[in-house]
Amino acid sequence: MEELHQQNFTGRLGALIMKEFNQIRRDRRLAISLIIPPTLQLLLFGFALNSTVSNLKLGVIDDSRTPESRELASTMTESKSFALGGVYLSLNEMSAAISRGDLDAGIVIPYDFARNLQRGRQTSIQVLLNATNANTAAIGQGYAEGIIQMYNRNLLSTGGIHAQFARVGSNELDRRGTVQLTSAFMFNPGLVSSWYIVTGVFGLLLILNSSLISATAMVKERERGTVEQLLMTPASTAEIVFAKISPLFLLLNVMIVFALLMIKFAFHTPFRGNLLLVYIGAALCVLCGIGIGTFIATFTKTAQQSMLTSFFVNPPMSSLSGALTPIEAMPAWMQPITLLNPIRHFSVITRGVLIKGSGIETLWPNFLVLALFTVVLLSLSVWRFRKQLG
Repeated sequence: MEELHQQNFTGRLGALIMKEFNQIRRDRRLAISLIIPPTLQLLLFGFALNSTVSNLKLGVIDDSRTPESRELASTMTESKSFALGGVYLSLNEMSAAISRGDLDAGIVIPYDFARNLQRGRQTSIQVLLNATNANTAAIGQGYAEGIIQMYNRNLLSTGGIHAQFARVGSNELDRRGTVQLTSAFMFNPGLVSSWYIVTGVFGLLLILNSSLISATAMVKERERGTVEQLLMTPASTAEIVFAKISPLFLLLNVMIVFALLMIKFAFHTPFRGNLLLVYIGAALCVLCGIGIGTFIATFTKTAQQSMLTSFFVNPPMSSLSGALTPIEAMPAWMQPITLLNPIRHFSVITRGVLIKGSGIETLWPNFLVLALFTVVLLSLSVWRFRKQLG
């Protein structure tokens, strides 16, 4: 008797899964939207969302008009940090250019710049920064400070009119020791910002696309009126939900493979750890997204309603995921909320495995939280679906 029941269960579930595969096969747009758009989005986000700031347009006001001032201006604009955006005669003219967005920064060299250098006096220059984007302004200030320090070292190492600089900076008078900073960039020696972006966007796309696709698929089933037909079958609610999830999960696995190939070959991200851990995390992430989408579908009646409802869920998840910006940069009261976001845990897993080479002994808390999210979300989906059918 038990064997007969098992055969009936397997037969019902197999028939339901085959029905979903046939339905997806007839809807080619759904299959294409599961694979191609997420891959293209990962490619675009990886190149477009680049935190590296370079070639800031710099305006120059040179009131000194001396070889020393021209050397400083050329030092500023010959680096990759700044590019010459124009030479101006007045501060008002350059400020107007900055306000229009024609310049990102400006430097004002005073008329007594060279004279103070020749007399061994301290001299000052003014750097104006467009702080509309505070992050860009702060990075630009750091660039300017680094270039000025390099210019000062060149002054100390040369003779002629800069002899007094060399005498003041001499270490032979006090015989004091000095501290020299030597930086070592671990895991990302080349400071490639795209590695951080694509490993975060990967989880973001998995959750968002799987939730949208699953919600749309469930709602379309209701719009076609086939839910009532499924109720006439001897299959249980859990079997119906499982049968609808399985084909979507398998197709989203294809998206995982495409995304990993893109991360490896388009962005040259290192794969230092066990790739199986990334796949397990991605599979749990996809199941979380499917659970979210199915749960949303139980509260809506049309595909348009499910899309609008998703806008209240997906943007907060994206903002509080740490996928694009570090969680440490968020307000202190907001950081604990990110622990309830599965994208955050998957980002930790992906960056830990691929970039750092971390193993399960380090990442098991994130896997545990992802697994709990998966169980809870899928259970809520089945419960809501059963309640709705009832």
